[in-house]
Amino acid sequence: MSRTANKKRPGELCNAIVQYLVRHGLSDLSLRPLAKAIGSSPRVLLYYFGSREKMVVEVLAEIRQRQRATYGQMQAATFEQACCTIWKHMSAPDCEPLFRLFFEAYGLALRHPKLYKDFLRSTIEDWLKFVASPLHREGYKRKQARAFATVLLAGLRGFMLDYCATRDRKRLDRAVNLWLRTLDSILLDTKEA
Repeated sequence: MSRTANKKRPGELCNAIVQYLVRHGLSDLSLRPLAKAIGSSPRVLLYYFGSREKMVVEVLAEIRQRQRATYGQMQAATFEQACCTIWKHMSAPDCEPLFRLFFEAYGLALRHPKLYKDFLRSTIEDWLKFVASPLHREGYKRKQARAFATVLLAGLRGFMLDYCATRDRKRLDRAVNLWLRTLDSILLDTKEA
């Protein structure tokens, strides 16, 4: 007689894995120590996720989903104001470990693009869609909305990578404020193009 899978278990495991990866990173990730630390077994992890790589991709997707949910609830009159709020949230001390994990995963995926092709695709496409969809609904053409979303994504990720590397809050806050002042004009230029 086979047992029925616990439908809540993948979510529980995902939460525990996020915490583990934030503390330990990906570079030396092995299923046995991970499983022991989160009260599971390598076999159970493989059962629910299929492979170590698929587990990492799924866990990172869950982190992105949580971020999109948080950012989707933020209200602002302009993209400049929205991005200012998002930057403050992204660069808060409790979010920094998640971004360090993200950048580590990005580097690993670039080194092994076949193993992490889903991550590489979704980590761009998910965010482009998230930013471009409301613009498209406001009348921007798809290409224009995606171009602006690309500017936004590249800017925030670049600033965050610099922040994780240097923690130079003053310099980066000044740079982000300069960049933010240009967003609404870029958005207007995009719509008129």
